[in-house]
Amino acid sequence: MKTLSENRKAALLSILILIVGCLIWEASIPAQKAVGELTEYELLTGGGQPKAGVPPPSQVFAKAWEQLSNPFYDAGPNDKGIGIQIGYSIYRVLTGYALAAAIAIPLGFLIGMSSVAYKALNPFIQVLRPISPLAWMPLALFVIQDSEMSAIFVIFICSIWPMLINTAFGVAGVREDWVNVARTHELSALKTAFTVILPAAAPTIVTGMRISIGIAWLVIVAAEMLVGGTGIGYYVWNEWNNLDLTSVIFSILMIGVVGMLLDSMFGLLQRTVAYTE
Repeated sequence: MKTLSENRKAALLSILILIVGCLIWEASIPAQKAVGELTEYELLTGGGQPKAGVPPPSQVFAKAWEQLSNPFYDAGPNDKGIGIQIGYSIYRVLTGYALAAAIAIPLGFLIGMSSVAYKALNPFIQVLRPISPLAWMPLALFVIQDSEMSAIFVIFICSIWPMLINTAFGVAGVREDWVNVARTHELSALKTAFTVILPAAAPTIVTGMRISIGIAWLVIVAAEMLVGGTGIGYYVWNEWNNLDLTSVIFSILMIGVVGMLLDSMFGLLQRTVAYTE
């Protein structure tokens, strides 16, 4: 009951902060004159104000209503709804992420269970891990020669390291007496991995997966700005080229919302696999 009350208070405080922030933002934007109120000089000079200024929240909310009321329209290559653009981005993220998970988790098990494998692979991991994912983009475009697959490759390369390292750390940290009990019962190495090591290491593995999905969503925006075509990153860049700051701010907010939802999904998974001794 106490936790529920605290959650309600926190939610009300968040809403209050949002309202106050929007009011301050709205009040800080100079009011635009109506066309009939402009002098001839102001009409010639763009209303005496910068043509592209920071829009107030009211304009951003209006743009959000316009875009979200029909998010899946397709009026040509450079005019697609926000739902379609986000869909392309999520597809790329999940494809690269799934490929990374398929390699990182089994390899992390191997590294965590074998000191020889750890010593052999650790130098390569330490060299490749600090490289910015976007630094791989020119090479990917040259080798793969496909912008779609290049973006997926960049997501793959940025997603693999947190999952690999966390999996190895979680597997290596499993209590030795649990593994000894499995050996006492003459369980095979494969059965020990699935029935003893995996459940014990699952919280750490999911933490790595959660970190990876956040990094992947960050990187896809920048990658799509480079490769263009479709996706939320391309949408942001295209609206900036059109000097439509209202759409830019709206798309930034949508990036944050989608990122929050992805993180919340893995947060729920993390709570599901958590255990208490």
